[in-house]
Amino acid sequence: MNIGITAQNSKKSLMEDFCIAYKGILAKHDIYATYSTGKRVEDMTNLHIHKFLPGDIGGDKQFTDMVARGDMDMVIYFYNPYQNEPNVPDIYLIVRACDQYNIPLATNIASAELLILGLANGDLDWRLNLRKEEMI
Repeated sequence: MNIGITAQNSKKSLMEDFCIAYKGILAKHDIYATYSTGKRVEDMTNLHIHKFLPGDIGGDKQFTDMVARGDMDMVIYFYNPYQNEPNVPDIYLIVRACDQYNIPLATNIASAELLILGLANGDLDWRLNLRKEEMI
């Protein structure tokens, strides 16, 4: 499965901790991230991360385009709803794309844990079947 991860600056440490905790599950999948999130997670976990450009110079667009193509199976996007960081693209671009294309999305640690444990349990295998149907 293709898992997208990204985090605003104030949540990058949380993403690192999450990926350390669930490294065993994540290692079995392809992980995609905007550059700085991907680099930090890769450095902390030794997981291979496919890195897009930094979010503020096009990485969020690359991330969203992958969602729109149906090539992302799950997205974890940690952000601070109370903090507007300068030069950070609108969080809602990725959220809207996930909603539009029916991609499971977590925006906080509680929902991220549900998704990752569901992934490990096979609860997201319907995404693989969906992609096979699209190829026919």
